[in-house]
Amino acid sequence: MDMPALNNVSDYIVVKLREGGVFVNVIKLHKLLYYVQAWHLAFNRGEFFPNRFQAWVHGPVSRDVYDRYKDTKTMYSSVDISDIRPGFDPSKDLNAYERAHIDAILEVYANFTGDQLEEMTHLEQPWLEARAGVPASARSENYLSEETMKSFYAARLSPSA
Repeated sequence: MDMPALNNVSDYIVVKLREGGVFVNVIKLHKLLYYVQAWHLAFNRGEFFPNRFQAWVHGPVSRDVYDRYKDTKTMYSSVDISDIRPGFDPSKDLNAYERAHIDAILEVYANFTGDQLEEMTHLEQPWLEARAGVPASARSENYLSEETMKSFYAARLSPSA
């Protein structure tokens, strides 16, 4: 099964949230993308998209998404429908399974603010492990371990967790 492109997943999240009247800024978008990837790993389905996350001060960040917006936005800037790539079509650029997985993540996480999602990731093992030994306010490009992401979130699926 081919993986969706990160930009398609990102654009879908923005369209879905903005059409639903939910505010999204760059930091929130990073965290939602992170949870899309993390839960896909947790369900033992492998990577959802072929991009990794770095353990930045503000939690998990996709360097590719950061680079996409760095010239026009800060981490706290709003992302809107006008920021979607021209020609993006959710029904053509993502299949039904991909849209359903993203929708399931959004159902749980979309109503949290970017700051709340950042705080949540700061309490979770994947980010803590990747930041080990790095001062709280220091820059880091350490990657979060996908194996740790998989095991940490998979443990939350079992009834005994």
